Amino acid sequence: MSRFKSIAIDGPSGAGKSTLAKRLAKELGFHYVDTGAIYRTVALAALREGFDPSDSARVEALLPAISVTLDYDADGLQHMYLNGEDVTQAIRQNEVSAGASKVAAIPAVRAFLLDTQRSLAKSQNVIMDGRDIGTVVLPDADVKIFLTAAPEARAHRRCLELLERGQPADEAQILKEVLERDHRDANRAVAPLKQAEDAVLADTTELDFEGSFRLLRGIITHRLGGMKDE
Repeated sequence: MSRFKSIAIDGPSGAGKSTLAKRLAKELGFHYVDTGAIYRTVALAALREGFDPSDSARVEALLPAISVTLDYDADGLQHMYLNGEDVTQAIRQNEVSAGASKVAAIPAVRAFLLDTQRSLAKSQNVIMDGRDIGTVVLPDADVKIFLTAAPEARAHRRCLELLERGQPADEAQILKEVLERDHRDANRAVAPLKQAEDAVLADTTELDFEGSFRLLRGIITHRLGGMKDE
């Protein structure tokens, strides 16, 4: 068995998985793996080719021609590369975000990226977040958390995030998109969003960031017995 530890954090869009996982990874000395960014990179590739990321036939045909890799900078921050180009900022646009769940519903894309995700957990301690980490990608993860919050709370947080980046944000439209994405993610045929049977449910609707962080840190500390790293 691997000597490395893995923490899986699943949950719907806007639940705060990435922000919390980054903070937890830094405190624990783990590597943070943002799987959503990996799917966003494929969506970006499709959009740059001029077609809808939901066009499964065209996306599948595109896969052999693209290289999706990731690396970490000196601060431990994940950078995504598409055919060698750093697209870490480019994949955060709204259009790309919407396309991520579309390409994630394509079986060929999930198969294309699965080995990449699993290999990361075999070579280092990782905190990995996404939609199906605890159910499909890392079913034997040492800690599994299903992080969620009410759709309205998630839409509000997303709105604030976009405004802080200087991007336009309509909270009503964002809520509509959150609900649509929840429906897509929960009802897709391949690896739908759902709580793993052995995952701990963490609802942060009424919590701020620090409260959410303490909740997740407590769950992880309890499950790992206070382990920092190996």
